[in-house]
Amino acid sequence: MIILFNKPFNVMCQFTDKLGRKTLADYIKIKNVYPAGRLDYDSEGLIILTDDGILQNKISDPENKLPKSYWVQVEGEITSEAIQKLQKGITLKDYKTRPAKAKKITEPKIWDRVPPIRERKNIPTSWIELIIQEGKNRQVRRMTAKVGFPTLRLIRFSIGNWGLDNLKPGEYKVLP
Repeated sequence: MIILFNKPFNVMCQFTDKLGRKTLADYIKIKNVYPAGRLDYDSEGLIILTDDGILQNKISDPENKLPKSYWVQVEGEITSEAIQKLQKGITLKDYKTRPAKAKKITEPKIWDRVPPIRERKNIPTSWIELIIQEGKNRQVRRMTAKVGFPTLRLIRFSIGNWGLDNLKPGEYKVLP
């Protein structure tokens, strides 16, 4: 079984939380399914859940090079130089990322975030589409910060051939 879930902002990507935060269990009542990979608490978008351990590993293991696509709202007007750096791979403290596909995009037609991102009157924001084949801890946020454009909002819209389609935050669908 495969479940596509649009994880809302500030939801844990697990079924329990000792601190009482919202979790997958607040949305998905199907037993014996587990997330194939994770999204940070403060990120939104596509999570794939499955009851198939082999498939779970195939989706989440970076060695399988399954592309993960994100819409990223960054602080500032992203430059072509920053985009080129993302495309070449970024050296972070503990590793160098693989080259990414990156491009500036217009703001995608998406849901409002609750709560909304912080707005600063004198600082513009811009959007990029970023496709990576890894998924290390806070990787996208660390990459955009390293090139001088901190992430304000992060939405994963696809993993491999699976996409969000028209799922609203908190909605899921079971694939046959």
